[in-house]
Parts: sequence; structure tokens; C-alpha cells
Amino acid sequence: MTLYKEILEQKDLFNQLYSIQKDNIVEIANVIKEYSPKFIFLAARGTSDNAGRYANYLWGSNNKLPVALATPSLFTFYEKPPRLEGSLVVGISQSGQSPDIVKVLEEGRRQGQLTLAITNSPDSPLADIAEYTIDICAGLETAVAATKTYTAELMSIALLSVILKGEEEQLMNLKNISTWIKQVLTLDDQIARIAERYRYMNQCVVIGRGYNYATAFEWSLKLKEMTYTIAEPYSSADFRHGPIAMIERGFPIMAVAPNGYVFEDIRELLYGLKNDLGAELLVISDHQAALDLAQSPLALPEGIPEWLTPLVAIIPAQLFAYYLTLVKGFDADHPRTIQKVTETH
Repeated sequence: MTLYKEILEQKDLFNQLYSIQKDNIVEIANVIKEYSPKFIFLAARGTSDNAGRYANYLWGSNNKLPVALATPSLFTFYEKPPRLEGSLVVGISQSGQSPDIVKVLEEGRRQGQLTLAITNSPDSPLADIAEYTIDICAGLETAVAATKTYTAELMSIALLSVILKGEEEQLMNLKNISTWIKQVLTLDDQIARIAERYRYMNQCVVIGRGYNYATAFEWSLKLKEMTYTIAEPYSSADFRHGPIAMIERGFPIMAVAPNGYVFEDIRELLYGLKNDLGAELLVISDHQAALDLAQSPLALPEGIPEWLTPLVAIIPAQLFAYYLTLVKGFDADHPRTIQKVTETH
């Protein structure tokens, strides 16, 4: 039950983060403003890489900062790092122990660039090499599959973005996250029942776009590492460029489709997948038009700004992966093969 407990703990994460880290993040934001980077160079792996996908959209749209996702092997195996002039070099890692992510920040410092670590381990090698550190304040995470540390990384990314921009309305919306997470956790029993329907699923596609491109990747990762399902993530645009050809009647599609700029594009895709190709749809959304298309609808609370939906939409996705793991007879706390800390080079 460790994983399940950690999923439930997410309702309290933002209040912890805000009370402990606000002043630190304000200081970091002031340093970033003075430094005035031309772009952000971001290094991460696994779940943290998916948090980086969220940063790619949020820091780009909200703060007008281009985000380049690093290729760490250029810094390790090839030993041919790119020039990083004008960048803020950011490493995101739950454990802060992956040598390749540390190497990226080490090279950033060597080239004289500002460096920032976002981690749950403020005494880790990543935090030691970075000039500045945001402790995501998620507390001890025991289950191998990351849940609360992912959400805490998203919250840290969002809080830094909001403080950098300085819009009070955005901060007030961010402070509502705990309420929205508590509301979505009430879907628990419904999600447990839905998971039974997918007991024999061994492959699926996970669709998201915009801010929730990150959610599609993280949901698919949880399905892979916990339920051993072949789960492939796509944006609704990329999916039309070839992969849609593999869909046949009954093929399971998981989709994150909250209201916002990309909603109509995803809704149109889901409509065709169901009515033209006979796909099986599980949809997380706050829009009735998308929920009505799904054999398995999961309703998000209304009123969440699109840029904050990834912080809430991932919760039912995590619960679905958890219950599907149990339905399939696997150990949710200790997936086979993988370990809690993966030290890649």
C-alpha cells in the first residue's frame, strides 16, 4: 500500500512546498531576472524528464524562455558538450544521483553559466554542483514508481514560473491545486472499477498535447513500469502522422483532454478513433464533449486553468495504473527489474 499512500499524499504537497521554499524561489527568480538567460538548457531522465516536458511548455509560454532538452550522452560518452552561452542550466532529478545529469550541470558551471537543481534530495551530488537548488519537499518516497515526486517537480516548475512572471492571479490559481487534487481523489472507487475493464490489456496508446504532452508521457511510463503494458505516448498531432494506422476495433486509447487551446484538436481525434475506427477510449477531461465519447470517462474538477491541469490530471492516471497493477496480480510497490534510484551515465 506504499504507492497508494504516496498518491494520496499529493493533496498536501503544494502547501509544504510553498511554506518551505517560497522565499528561496523568490531569491532564485531574482537571480534569474538579473542574469537574463536567453534560453534554458534542461537535463533530466525518466519521470523527471516528463516534468521537463511540462517546463518546456510552461516556461516557454509563460516566461518566454525557450527550453532545450539536453542530450546527456554528449557530456559523458562523447565528451563533446555544446556551447551553452547565455543559458540557465537546469537539472531535474528526484534523487539527484544520476551522474549524467550531474555532468551536464558541472559543464554548465565550467562554461560560466547559471545552474539550478530541482530535486527531492538537497544534499545530493546534483544539488552540490548547482549554484542554486529548489528542494521539492515531497518527503521520503519509498515506492519504486515515482508519483508524489513527479507532482512536486511540476509544482516547483510552476511556482518558479509564476514568481518569475509576478502575476498575482496565477499565484492564487496555483494555491488552489490542493483543493483540486482533493476533489479528483474522490474518483478513487470509480477508477478501481474501471481498471477491472482493462485487466487483459497488453498494449495501448496514450494521447495528450500542449501542457499535457507531459502527462501522456508520464501516464504511459507508469503503465509500462507497473503493469508491463506496452503503452506508447503521442501528441494528437504526431499520432495522425502514421501511428493511427495501427488502430483497430477495440484498441485501447488513454487520453488527457482538458479544456483549453488544444481541446478541440484532441476531441476531433477521439471522435474519429471511436466512431470511425471503433477504438476503446478512457478519457480524463473536464469537458463533457470529451467525456461523452469515452467508454471509461474520468471527470476533472471544473475551472482549472489549462496550464495547471497536468498537476491534477496525472492523479487519476496514477490511480488507474495502481489499480490495474493490482488487477493484473503484480506488486505495485516493487515492479520487476527496476530500482528506485537509477544512476545512468
